[in-house]
Amino acid sequence: MSSEKPFLVVGLGNPGSQYEFTPHNLGFHAIDRLAERLQVRATQRSSNALVGFGNWEGHKLVLAKPQTYMNLSGNAVKPLLSSQGVGADRLIVLYDDLDLPWTGLRIRLKGSAGTHNGMRSIIGCLGHTDFVRVRMGIHPGHPLGDVAGFVLSKLRKSQLPDMVELLDYTADAVLTIISEGAEKAMTRMNRRARGLNEEES
Repeated sequence: MSSEKPFLVVGLGNPGSQYEFTPHNLGFHAIDRLAERLQVRATQRSSNALVGFGNWEGHKLVLAKPQTYMNLSGNAVKPLLSSQGVGADRLIVLYDDLDLPWTGLRIRLKGSAGTHNGMRSIIGCLGHTDFVRVRMGIHPGHPLGDVAGFVLSKLRKSQLPDMVELLDYTADAVLTIISEGAEKAMTRMNRRARGLNEEES
């Protein structure tokens, strides 16, 4: 077994069944999909989060779903890093992003939080933006009036097949980051939307 420090993979969302199938909880679902791939369960409580421990191609992973509610995600991520004895260079954050079209995906090495309150919380608690993130696109392609209402509304039944594909693709992206590095994963996995691949530096 490798003695390297683990990767901490955090999916953002809100706890509670009322939020389960909303765009804002794609991060939680992505962690669940990764847990299925690794044949682990992210159900242990640690540092204000539900966590699971797995391995991928000799690399150790800690999968986590903060239970702090979205706007306080940093209150789970910072103590999780501390409890696992790792720095932000081993952190990968998965979250929904209104700046990307539905089913788009972007891996970034660093950057601002944009309009995402969960990311604002993490950056505020860590004091910097230097960590890998995987952004899952949720913009519906038409103007939005009530943004908060949209991200917390239930996905339509017709969107569920695309959601399943996006979660599978996100899991592939995370495992590519783990095995090949974030820069190579960006080249291979970044896409504007389902079926539309493009590189982004």
